[in-house]
Amino acid sequence: MHDDRTLVEARLKRVLEERIRPAVYPASVPLTVSIWTAPGEPVPVAEGLAAPRSPIAVGDAWGAPWGTSWITVTGTVPQDWAGRTVEALIDLGFDANMPGFQCEGLVYRPDGTPVKGLNPQNQWVRIAAPAVGGEPVLLHVEAAANPVILDYHPFLPTELGDRETAGDKPQYRLERMDLAVFDETVWQLVMDLEVLGELMAELPVDGARRWDVLRAVERALDTVDLQDVNGTAAAARSHLTEVLAAPAAPSAHRISAIGHAHIDSAWLWPLRETVRKVARTTANMTALLEDEPDFLYTMSQAQQFAWIKEHRPEVYARVKKAVADGRFVPAGGMWVESDTNMPSSEAMARQFVHGKRFFLEEFGVENEEAWLPDTFGFTGGLPQIIRNAGSKWLLTQKISWSQVNKFPHHTFLWEGIDGTRIFTHFPPVDTYNCSMKGSEIAHAARNFKDKGVARHSLAPTGWGDGGGGTTREMVAKAARLRDLEGSATVRWERPAEFFAKAEAEYPKPPVWVGELYLELHRATLTSQARTKQGNRRSENLLREAELWCATAALRTGHPYPYERLDRIWKTVLLHQFHDILPGSSIAWVHREAEATYAGLAAELEELIGAAQQALAGDPAGGRALVFNGAPHGRSAVPAGGAAAAAAVAAGATGAGGCAVTAREGGGFVLDNGLLRVAVDGDGLVVSAVDAASGREAVAPGTRANLLQLHPDFPNMWDAWDVDAFYRNTVTDLVDADEVAVHADGPEEVAVRVARSFGSSTVVQTLTLRAGSGRLDIDTEVDWHETEKFLKAAFPLDVHTERYAAETQFGHQFRPTHTNTSWDAAKFEACNHRFVHLAEPGWGVALVTPSTYGHDVTRTVRAADGGTTTTVRFSLLRAPRFPDPRTDQGLHRFRHALVPGAGIGDAVREGYAVGLPERRVTGTAEAVRPLVALDEDALVVSAVKLADDGSGDLVVRVYEAGGGRARGRLTTSFPLASAVPCDLLERPWDGTRGEVVVDGDGVRLALRPFELVTLRLTPSA
Repeated sequence: MHDDRTLVEARLKRVLEERIRPAVYPASVPLTVSIWTAPGEPVPVAEGLAAPRSPIAVGDAWGAPWGTSWITVTGTVPQDWAGRTVEALIDLGFDANMPGFQCEGLVYRPDGTPVKGLNPQNQWVRIAAPAVGGEPVLLHVEAAANPVILDYHPFLPTELGDRETAGDKPQYRLERMDLAVFDETVWQLVMDLEVLGELMAELPVDGARRWDVLRAVERALDTVDLQDVNGTAAAARSHLTEVLAAPAAPSAHRISAIGHAHIDSAWLWPLRETVRKVARTTANMTALLEDEPDFLYTMSQAQQFAWIKEHRPEVYARVKKAVADGRFVPAGGMWVESDTNMPSSEAMARQFVHGKRFFLEEFGVENEEAWLPDTFGFTGGLPQIIRNAGSKWLLTQKISWSQVNKFPHHTFLWEGIDGTRIFTHFPPVDTYNCSMKGSEIAHAARNFKDKGVARHSLAPTGWGDGGGGTTREMVAKAARLRDLEGSATVRWERPAEFFAKAEAEYPKPPVWVGELYLELHRATLTSQARTKQGNRRSENLLREAELWCATAALRTGHPYPYERLDRIWKTVLLHQFHDILPGSSIAWVHREAEATYAGLAAELEELIGAAQQALAGDPAGGRALVFNGAPHGRSAVPAGGAAAAAAVAAGATGAGGCAVTAREGGGFVLDNGLLRVAVDGDGLVVSAVDAASGREAVAPGTRANLLQLHPDFPNMWDAWDVDAFYRNTVTDLVDADEVAVHADGPEEVAVRVARSFGSSTVVQTLTLRAGSGRLDIDTEVDWHETEKFLKAAFPLDVHTERYAAETQFGHQFRPTHTNTSWDAAKFEACNHRFVHLAEPGWGVALVTPSTYGHDVTRTVRAADGGTTTTVRFSLLRAPRFPDPRTDQGLHRFRHALVPGAGIGDAVREGYAVGLPERRVTGTAEAVRPLVALDEDALVVSAVKLADDGSGDLVVRVYEAGGGRARGRLTTSFPLASAVPCDLLERPWDGTRGEVVVDGDGVRLALRPFELVTLRLTPSA
């Protein structure tokens, strides 16, 4: 037989596109259209429905950027359409290639009942089936003119990302606005041909199945009368029945499909628009669930459920019913799909606390899976947090985006820093927006790396980010792929059903130990510094607010602000979403975030101040009491408690006072008996000697605290990425405008250094305080560069193959070398409060309150053969997309160099640098801490009252050194009981270490990095 395969395939493509698809709507009449545009921000539904309309026609422009227009369509069903299926086709000016990134609409009935969303791939609204001739049609559309930020030429700077700069030029033109007959037989033929055509393209050319399908398709095309598609569609379908009924091979890959719409809680749109995106999508999905009995849908992010509960209660009622029916599945058990690199230990824990609690209280649902398809890498501290939240599975897809190395597994056990293992799945379909295309299904089967020992994978299916979720076309395709020869099988299954099957079939999966590092989007650790600082400041203030409010409540009866703390936590957690905290959203988002953080800080300071004053007593005639919110004692102030100022003075000077002297050759020497620091005439640190060991920290021939400027123009994803080639060009900022003594007293000495470069200036203050082995470096940058990357370099005389960087509830190690491509790819990485390098017996820590990005490199010196290991903090970037003015303006940073530091010192100083002591005037003698630990390796991460209002005290403790630790937690109140709990403060038997109540305390024996949550009940 002659090979006519390409001829038939080309015929299918043209006939389907030009004849059969258009015949799905064989008859139509235009609708009458009118419009009202809200003058500012979106208005309530009732106001939009009642507003006066003006005529508008197809082809007319509408929609200034970020504007909202209420569009009304009216018409009448023609008499000769009686008994047929009739739909309204409403095209707001969509681009079908951009689902979710442009205009959208939510359709309402005249009484204000929402119907469904309108999206580029979902433009229809069912009017009647069967229709009644002469029936009037009246629909209202709340149309959002969200501008296209990520266009066909991506990453171009644009002013459209903020309403304040976007202008008022209309963005869209109305396209089709019709009432039309829907021919389901033709639509089903389209689905048949799409599925078979896409299947053919994935089958081997020399296989019989491809040719069987080809001939069946050819017979169907021969049967279609191109001048009467609607009259011949049923006959054409009959030729496809046999090939569509052929069952899949017993060994076929098995895909669990779940309806899904990944909706970024903010990104290329502001938070307020996400509220509406969620409403449109959930209206769509509840409607589709009613139409399709086999379909299942899942949605993560408790915040998004809470939004529709507050803003669209009529949609939420439909969601609640679908959840109760088991069809709409809450997933993930987190408040938002957060970043996991940068949130603190407590914040990461609270994501699960607030997410799971919302689902439990609203739906009676407890998730066992964490659902993070789009997060930019995962720290080694996360598995333990997942487990302590009562979950056991993780789904993500993002690691497939890595630039260099292909991850070796799709289903595996992920082991965290403490040894906790979580059953983890990466969908091999390599997307969280699967559309049931044959190419996607075939890719999932081919790509699956665990063939031979496992057969199941999951496919999140639907358009996200306002694309409307799963479509009826996707559901129809899935039905045909349920059991089809040549394809993987497809079933609609809930995430828990998938995980249970996958875990059962794969009892001994491979193990991946340590962080899941994404080899992409590394610059998200630095972009939008104000957002990152606002996050860390909020985390620290929440720690203090909970601590002091709990202390005041138990000591004085001061009211504990349950509701305010709950609200503040949820706001902070929202802003840890994986496009807000990472700095990859439009200007509008980060402008609002800065204002939000300022408001939270003021409120938290008020809570802290009121609680501390209640503890300190009457300020009139009192003396200064010092409150220490850090988990370690300092200046004679106990951890997490308070002591009189006299006690502070007794322990303040340590080894002696401070002195600053002129340095030979220029510059100054700062000395406090514990640390001796030399600053040269350029204001750079040329020596930092730890007095206890006599050891020099700064590598010979180098200078530390060296600011370095790089060009920074990545190949893609400007705010997200920094590419390795940025290192090829560097400018050392060594010229100083001023180097002068800033403070010269017995309690502290400081040198001030001023520099200017490009269009920017920087002022640094290097401070050495009495009794401290830490050199504090405060940096103020007035930043006006474009597409540049500013780093602060510390070349250290330390020989080590690895270094430690703090993460949640511990630290993780990374190599200092580039032996493998996996090592080399980690050229920018995350830290929390410290980076620590050590040789046996001696180390150096660099600590910071709020700088997350860093890099570590090593070289061997030619002069003496020693090793220089350089740590560089990443201070600022200046990408132009999606915010064209990212990080412009004034910034303040603090970093500190701690020579001679062990891991315990790094932990202690990391907390101390971000939790300064507070002084309050009062008449109290002292305020004892509620709890105390006698082992420094055991660190308290939270002290708070239990969320249930019982008055119990909740204390969270973790082992911070990476070893086993024993200690005793004592209370300063009579203790009735102590119960180990999960993160949701429920009794839990999952603690692996030893927890024994012992009189007025609890004996603890924890494994490396183990965390334990204790619920302490005071005696009556």
